[in-house]
Amino acid sequence: MNTLELKIEGMTCGKCVKHVKQALGAVPGVDHVEVDLANGRARVDGDLQVRGELLIAALAKEDYTATIATDVVSEQPIQSGAFHSRQTTKGGGCCCG
Repeated sequence: MNTLELKIEGMTCGKCVKHVKQALGAVPGVDHVEVDLANGRARVDGDLQVRGELLIAALAKEDYTATIATDVVSEQPIQSGAFHSRQTTKGGGCCCG
């Protein structure tokens, strides 16, 4: 089992945490996800042979930007995705409200 820690931009509330957990949990090989809203991080445990690319792509589909904070698989920074644009589409408030 491997562990990756992701830095995630754009999480603003509990519903964002739920969306992030669901997106990461749906990636093949993921066994466990912990999300820290206050620090904008997620810890992912599992058979992560994809080296983070699928995790970051799953978050990008939800409009979150993610980078690898720690990567015991490849130790290379990876970036993808756009800023969490839903914040502005709902009148500047939370993306979920």
